[in-house]
Amino acid sequence: MSQRPFQQVDVFTQTAGYGNPLAVVLDARGLDDEAMQRFARWTNLSETTFLLPPTEAGRAQGADYQVRIFTPGGELPFAGHPTLGSCHAWLRAGGQPRSAAHVVQECRVGLVRIRREGSGAEQRLAFAAPTLRRSDPSPTVLSQVARALGLKPQQVLAAQVLDNGPVWMGLLLDHPQTVLGLQPDHLELKALGQKVGVVAIDHPEVRTGLIARSNREARAFGATPRSSPAPAGDATAPTLEVRAFAAPIGILEDPVTGSLNASLAQWLIADGHAPRHYVAAQGTCLDRAGRVHIDCDDQQQVWVGGASVTCIEGTVDL
Repeated sequence: MSQRPFQQVDVFTQTAGYGNPLAVVLDARGLDDEAMQRFARWTNLSETTFLLPPTEAGRAQGADYQVRIFTPGGELPFAGHPTLGSCHAWLRAGGQPRSAAHVVQECRVGLVRIRREGSGAEQRLAFAAPTLRRSDPSPTVLSQVARALGLKPQQVLAAQVLDNGPVWMGLLLDHPQTVLGLQPDHLELKALGQKVGVVAIDHPEVRTGLIARSNREARAFGATPRSSPAPAGDATAPTLEVRAFAAPIGILEDPVTGSLNASLAQWLIADGHAPRHYVAAQGTCLDRAGRVHIDCDDQQQVWVGGASVTCIEGTVDL
């Protein structure tokens, strides 16, 4: 056991406490899989990452560092908020990328490019979305998932199975208030073995009604209004509302999910449902205010970006 540099980072927010937390062990040399998994269970966060030198093959392809990504229940080949949060921590700890254009991260899904956007307090990191494999879901499974979410058939505008490492069933719903009003049967989703991402476009005429309805409900029940609030320092108006339900891996609802937003963007932009540049809100129903910045460039590469802030910095005995 030795002392290792450690950071806890909040991702997809400029204000601590509004995003998705991530634990980062900055030097994991000498740790075996069991030790990494044990520590990930102990942090009890959705993800914990461990940074290592790149493999020989990764270094030959330009990788700056290697990351291992663990949930409390197992290792992931790729995940979005751990990618941005790990890169933020690596740079903060003095990491120097080999290329001026990008940081290159090696993970189980392969190499992921990460670029810096903006400057100063507005600076964000954005990762190049991995290749997406998608397909039509089974009508039977889609019907079962919709029933577990409490959805009527006419509320589901489109659906796809999305795979960029993690696999999600993506559902495009009719209105943001439908997304925010969902009360899933998580036990049923777990039994179905389905991780589900739901999304809706926030049209201006919908937004006014959503905020008014949310405020009425809050006054009636003494609850916090659900209207995609922007924390201080992030006044960007979101275009899409997203939620992620992952009961099969022990996470009932994830606050802000980079891999899901990446695959949703690739699907929705390609099929003409969403613009090439937008901001997605996620975490509203968990009293978070995550903001995911999507940019599809001229080469049709989707970039998924967001701010990160360091909340805890020190050492950990591992």
